[in-house]
Amino acid sequence: MTRQTSGVSNAGPIHRRDGEPLGANSEIGRKLKQYYDDLVSDDVPDRFAQLLSQLEEAEPAQQKD
Repeated sequence: MTRQTSGVSNAGPIHRRDGEPLGANSEIGRKLKQYYDDLVSDDVPDRFAQLLSQLEEAEPAQQKD
């Protein structure tokens, strides 16, 4: 007795017609990457930079105590 299969294989990811292996998840990934890249490229606000430099100056003084 031979067994027939439907021709569907679970060997790899399912590809959509446009070649995207993850479908909607690919779009979400692209949007997240774009958001992250925009966030990283933003300038540090002046007040935040001032606070960081004050912290760096105070750090050696604390180590001496």
